[in-house]
Amino acid sequence: MPGGRLTQQERQQIALGLADGLAYAEIARRLDRPTSTITREVMRNGGPTAYRADLAHRATERRAHRRKRAAPRESQESAQPYGRDAEAVREYEERFTTVVMASGMPLMMSRVLSCLTLTDSGSLTAPELAQRLQVSPASISKAIAFLESQGMVRRERDERRRERYIVDDDIWYQSMMVSARATAQLVETARQGVGVLGPGTPAAIRMENVARFLDFVSEGIARAAEQARDILHTTSGATSDPTATAVPGGPAEPGSGRA
Repeated sequence: MPGGRLTQQERQQIALGLADGLAYAEIARRLDRPTSTITREVMRNGGPTAYRADLAHRATERRAHRRKRAAPRESQESAQPYGRDAEAVREYEERFTTVVMASGMPLMMSRVLSCLTLTDSGSLTAPELAQRLQVSPASISKAIAFLESQGMVRRERDERRRERYIVDDDIWYQSMMVSARATAQLVETARQGVGVLGPGTPAAIRMENVARFLDFVSEGIARAAEQARDILHTTSGATSDPTATAVPGGPAEPGSGRA
């Protein structure tokens, strides 16, 4: 299996495969590459409907150039906490970002959310985000505005009066509940179609079955999210950092009725 970065020719083959409606796994098989490599390449460069081989290749070259310029500064920075491998962390952050993008979130918003989520503190300032992601402050501002509108981040002033952006512990719960509510609305609309199409007709039966299926799924998602919500606030019983402090807004006591 070939290693290293994708070549321009391989990117052209990816574009052709997408145009032919091939699955990522099939494109990967033809190129003798891991499916994850193809998925990450496509999602990082516009998604399956907007992927362009030449643009993707130039974007990759720009990212590589930025990393080379940043290397001297990074070499002077302190080591990763907890003995982490800096390169492994960067690669994992890219994979995590790709998965978030696959859920429908735009690229920059996905990068900012991933960056915040994978920090131990769960919070960063705008300059810190801009430096870590090597983007402009305007890009950070736009991404934060979107994430804040979705309830995924919140703003706080620290002791130095700097504005910090914080990943709320409940973002995954809120995301599940938004999905459940959207599905419930689809259920209601599908059931309205039964009356319009005429009970007992093939189309009406199909819509009724769709409604029943989605109703079951929606209810299951909401119930599971409620039951598992406290997991998001669980702290490890043992930590390698004796100075670690509790995360603000930590676990609620049973029966506290967290909203």
